[in-house]
Formats: sequence, structure tokens, C-alpha cells
Amino acid sequence: MADRVYVFDTTLRDGEQSPGATMNLDEKIRMARQLETLGVDIIEAGFPIASEGDFEAVRAIAKAVDNVQVAGLCRAVKGDIDRCWEAVKEAKHPRIHTFLATSEIHMKHKLGKTADQVLVMAENAVKHARQYTDNVEFSAEDASRSDWDFLVKVTETVIAAGAKVVNIPDTVGYTQPFEYYELIKYLMDNVKNIDDAIISVHCHNDLGSAVANSLAAIRAGARQVECTVLGIGERAGNAALEDLVMALNTRKELYNVETGIVTEQIFPSCRRLSQIIGMPIPPNKAIVGANAFAHESGVHQDGVIKNRLTYEIMTPASIGRTSNDIVIGKHSGSHAVKNKAEELGYELDDEQVQVLFKAVKDLADKKEQVFDEDVEALILEKVYRRLDKFRLVDMSVFSGTGDVPPHAAVVMEFGEEGGETEVRKTSSFGEGSIDAVFQSIYSLVGVAPKLEVYSVNAVTEGSDALAGVAVRIEDSGVKAVGRANDGDVVKASALAMINALNRMDKAKEEK
Repeated sequence: MADRVYVFDTTLRDGEQSPGATMNLDEKIRMARQLETLGVDIIEAGFPIASEGDFEAVRAIAKAVDNVQVAGLCRAVKGDIDRCWEAVKEAKHPRIHTFLATSEIHMKHKLGKTADQVLVMAENAVKHARQYTDNVEFSAEDASRSDWDFLVKVTETVIAAGAKVVNIPDTVGYTQPFEYYELIKYLMDNVKNIDDAIISVHCHNDLGSAVANSLAAIRAGARQVECTVLGIGERAGNAALEDLVMALNTRKELYNVETGIVTEQIFPSCRRLSQIIGMPIPPNKAIVGANAFAHESGVHQDGVIKNRLTYEIMTPASIGRTSNDIVIGKHSGSHAVKNKAEELGYELDDEQVQVLFKAVKDLADKKEQVFDEDVEALILEKVYRRLDKFRLVDMSVFSGTGDVPPHAAVVMEFGEEGGETEVRKTSSFGEGSIDAVFQSIYSLVGVAPKLEVYSVNAVTEGSDALAGVAVRIEDSGVKAVGRANDGDVVKASALAMINALNRMDKAKEEK
């Protein structure tokens, strides 16, 4: 019988630290429920001590899911651990995940502690966490650059203190597969009480080796792997869940392990995250990219036609990618729209179905084919987006090639839901039509943020595709991300900027 590898998903914690991947509370809850459907074993929901918003998000996720463990991350100090438990304690299966650096460079320059002091801190942290739950994980931060014998000592100590999982992370993506294998094997062979805990790995992708390192660790005996959907995360990201799982599934004879992942939910999960954070899936992305099952070479095409196994080592259906993307049109009824939403993993009430139904009808009048990605974008844009404090009412844009510079007139509504509202209007010139729109919006809102990121991507194929726009702005040290989808790229840009300004306004209020 194959060993079980537990999938620890940190999309909502480490993944959200990826620039531009910020999610609000509703988005985090929707993604958590999708991760539960996907079959992950543990969801790391956030870092509760980091902010009140993080604390509330972790607590809400803990209440929202049933069949998955919910972990909160905390430093190896009493206050962090207490706050973490407050956030996760209402979960059906709570976990406290505490961490402390163990490499010489971190202990000396970041912590200002000796190895002996770190050992005591690690032991005390685990013992304190165990007062709340027996589901405690300890991470030796920067383990891949730590002294191996010291790691043995730390691992033995925290297991004796009650840790059920010990994580040996490659925090900065420094190690290589063959040496990571040797490190995990060394721990498996030399930690006296190793059978009392599970060894976990958490690999970053700075040198492009996160997935390879994780797989090497599994071969050496690690039985929990920490990863994110689409590999998002700090710097170059984390090990990609979809790559890891499909490698284990496709090469079962090598690894002889199994996971609880429902592989048919892999592509829907990746698409869900892509829609939420406004980051398109690269066409050449392994497993889930648009080109993953495309064949252009004549030799390859001939082989696939004769036998798909000649050039395909897995099927699109095995990851939940079907060719039946065109779903509904202008003649579809509300029942068909509701069924499609459920097929995509969204449970909508009657009022939400009607909102989606109208949005689908409006879109079907403008474009020839409506795809799954279109429907999902409409759900996120029209059904789930809350009424913002600043809202677009109308706009007119001029863009020419003559002496008159591009300019835009924008009308916006201001006011909280259920309260008094005010309509403001203005016009501005800009370097281009979108810049003119942004200048008008800045003037009306009364803020001129720095635009750090502006990206436009087609949600589906064709010149009539919905445009997905994402922006990241900064003002007075506060950053915010905005996203929007619309058939008109200029309107989508305006909506994305207004979304970012609303989020920034709320962040400033909380700060």
C-alpha cells in the first residue's frame, strides 16, 4: 500500500504575499472552499498577528470549511501563539504552525540569538502551543542553510515537546534536489524520535527548483508538502501544487505515494485563483497552461492523432480541463445559468442567479460565444463585488492622432450603501486615453497614487474577449490592488482603478 503525502496549501498565506495577489475576505473564503473541494489536507489561512484584517480572515476561514485542517502561522513567541489560537480555535480541525530561524546567518543577524537560546525558544513555543491543541507544527526557518547536526537537535527537541509535524523549509530557494534529498534522509536516519512526527517541506522557487526539491524530499521520506496553487508566493513563488500532484500521480512507480487531491479539480482551482487575483495563467505553464495540451509540430500532431500517449503523458480531463467550454448564449434560461455556476463551483441564491443571468445576457449580445472563463469573470465582477464607496456612473473618452491630446470625462457616485450619495464629474487630459481616465478619477477621489503595476489580459480568445485589468497603486506607504473585467478595455481599466482606490481607502481607515 502506498504511503500518504499530506498536502499543506499556503495559497492564502505565503501565496497572498506575492505582489499583486492580495485578496479580500470574501475572496479568501471562496478560495478556501475551493481548496476544500480540491482535497487539500491543510489550509494555512494566514498570519493572525500581522494585522486585524489577517486575524479576521483566518477566523472566518476556520469557520467556513469543515473537512480540512486550518492552520495559522505564528512566530515562536507567546503572544503570537495566543493570537493564532484565537483565530483558528473554531475550526473543526485547528492547527498552530509556529516557526523560528535555525541557520547561522538568521540566528546571528536577524534574531541576535545563540544556537542554545534558539533551541530553548523552539521548545518553549511548542510546549505553549500544545496547551491549546495537540496539532502543532514547527518550522525551522532557513533549514536548508542550517547546520545539519543542529537541525537534528532542533527536530528531536520539538518532537519531544509535542510537535506532530516538523517542517524543514528551503526558505530562500537555495538548495538543489540532490542535496535536499540528502538533508531529509540525514534527518530521517539520525533523529531518534523521528517516528513520532511527520517531516514536512516548504520550498521556494528562487532558482527554479521548488517542485524538484519537494519531490526529492518526498523520495527521502518527507510526508507533508507545502505548496500553493499556480506556485504563487514570496519573490519567485512556492512549489506549485498542480505540478507536484501530477508528478506524483503520473510517476507513481517512482514515488509510490498518494494524496487526497481530486485531480479533476486542479484546473478549476487554478482558474478560480487566476480570476480572483487578476493574474492570467501563462500559456506555457506546466499542467494548466493553454499550451500544455497543444500540439503544433506536424510530427507531434500525427502521433497524437494515432495515439495520444505518443506525446501526452496525462489527459486534459484528468485535471478537469474539458473541451466543452462554450456554455450558454442569449437564448439560455436562468436555470442553465444556475447550473453552469454550480458546475464552476459557485452556489448562488435566486437573487444572485438573476444578477448573473442579466450579465450573461448582456455579454451574449456583445460577443459571439460565451465561455466558462467569461461566466466565472461575471460571477466575480457582478455577483460578488460589494457596493464600493466610489462608483463609476459614466465616462466618455477621446483618443486621436492629431493635435488634440487624449482626454476623458468621468462621472462618479460617492457614498456608502444605504446612505446619502453624491454625484461628481470632471474631465482631464492625459498621455493616452487610459491615463486621461485615471487622471479624471484621481481628481474626483482627491488622491494621486503612484501606479506601480498596470496589466491587461484577455479572459478568453478573440477580439470580442472580456478584458481583465489589474492595477497596483501606492500612496503614503499604503498599497492596494484593483481588478476588473469588461468587454471594453478602457472601462475595465477605470473599474480596476476605482476598485483599487476603494481598497486603499478602506486600508487607510483600518490603519
